[in-house]
Amino acid sequence: MAATAWDARYGAPGYLFGTEPAAFLRRHGGRLAPGARVLSVADGEGRNAVWLARQGHAVTAFDASSVALDKARLLAAEAGVTVAFHHAGVEDWDWRPAAFDAVVAVFVQFAPPPLRARMFEGMARTLRPGGLLLLHGYAPRQIGYGTGGPGAVENLYTLPMLCDAFAGWQVPHAADHDADLAEGTGHAGRSALVDFVALKPV
Repeated sequence: MAATAWDARYGAPGYLFGTEPAAFLRRHGGRLAPGARVLSVADGEGRNAVWLARQGHAVTAFDASSVALDKARLLAAEAGVTVAFHHAGVEDWDWRPAAFDAVVAVFVQFAPPPLRARMFEGMARTLRPGGLLLLHGYAPRQIGYGTGGPGAVENLYTLPMLCDAFAGWQVPHAADHDADLAEGTGHAGRSALVDFVALKPV
């Protein structure tokens, strides 16, 4: 989806996906070391980046939508935290080598397979050795649920696909499961989810 289309979606009153972090991030955010340098990919209106900053982490976040970023900055100000927000898409973000202790990517599924492969390569490059990847999204059967996510099944995640993309990484947690989401109007109802937690080889 182009940035202008996301601007239109985020331009509606309120927060499209709510202001609370993804339940996945609440479950697994405790895996981060205190004061970790964290990159939140395509962070949208800031719910995940702001929560991470509230936990004491040094958070950098980017998104292609300037409208979303305006809301994210407001959310951070209201929470009394600092996040380094940047206006960028995954295709032009500077994935600097070994710059972060952790990378968080929640429902980043607008990317078709070729762009997704470049994004995953960037995530791997920007993590320091031993760094933590927290990746969360929809499984293919989500198409039938219709409660959020893209309509393109090829953009969705399977555990074998993720294990292949991050081959050789330690995977302390991986799950394909259903759950009821209540994350704004954008993610609401029974959902088919994939969780993937992995550690970059040292």
